[in-house]
Formats: sequence, C-alpha cells, structure tokens
Amino acid sequence: MFINVVGMEGAAQALAELTLIEQLMAKSSGFRSLLLNPGFSQAEKEGAIRKVAERVKISDRVTKFVVYLTGSRLIAALSEILRRATEIYLEKKKQAKAVVFTPVQVAKGYEERLKVSLKKLVDRDVEIEYVIDSSLLGGVLVKVGSTMYDSSVKGQLRLLKDELIKG
Repeated sequence: MFINVVGMEGAAQALAELTLIEQLMAKSSGFRSLLLNPGFSQAEKEGAIRKVAERVKISDRVTKFVVYLTGSRLIAALSEILRRATEIYLEKKKQAKAVVFTPVQVAKGYEERLKVSLKKLVDRDVEIEYVIDSSLLGGVLVKVGSTMYDSSVKGQLRLLKDELIKG
C-alpha cells in the first residue's frame, strides 16, 4: 500500500523519510510512547506527528501514512512495514539489497568484485551494506533478502565438521 501511495518515482525518498521516523521512535522513548500509548487521543498523536514531521522535513504523504498507522494501531510494526516496503520497492526496480558481514574493512577493489559477483548470482543490481563483525575469523557472510551465503572461515569449519561427523 505504501509504495502505491507514494508512487515508484517518490518511493526512495519516502522510504528514507519513513526510516527517519523509525529512527526517531528508536531514539526517543517519549515519541515512541506517545505514538503507541492508547491514553493519548488520535488528535494529540496527529498533532505531535505533524510537528515532528515539519521540524525534520517529512513529506505530507509520509506524514499521512504515519498518522494512518498510528490510528490503525499498526505503528508498532513500523520496522517490519519499512523492511517489507523496501523489499517490494527493490524488487520492482529489479534491485536487491545485500548485507555483507566482514571481520575487517573491505578494500574498494574487493567491493567492486563482490558487487559484480552478487549481480551475477542474483541477476539484479545489488546495493551493498557492509557490517563489520569481529566474531568472524575471516571470509564473508552475505545476506541477500532471506538467503545467506556463508564463505566465512567459521562457516567452512562448520561444514568440515559436519562432513567428518557423517564419515
């Protein structure tokens, strides 16, 4: 519904604005409580949302959507709604988002090679987010959508252990 309301051309900006609302809810327990608490009237909630939206420059469409979520008592699911809306947007744009977990900072040359490899693997343009995970011994762990690709040392050792146990 969200993508249909804002349109494909405005979806990227609208998703960024919705992410900002999500971050504000995470940072400010008062704002989160106001939106979730049934003790506040819908008019009070809407007034607060509009003031916050004006201050952080949120578009009217996204503001109306947040007001709708609050009135429908769905605002608690904002993170999930945002995640799913992003997936739908990327799918319609023939893009994918990958999260790459690495033990160290990745060199620029490797970033390009990884992007090309992932594009071939998923047959889409790939936007990559890098997360440094010091628990990895080496290699990388890649998550594209709900699929995990594990080429970490830890993952390879786990596979080796499973093979040795099988005989």
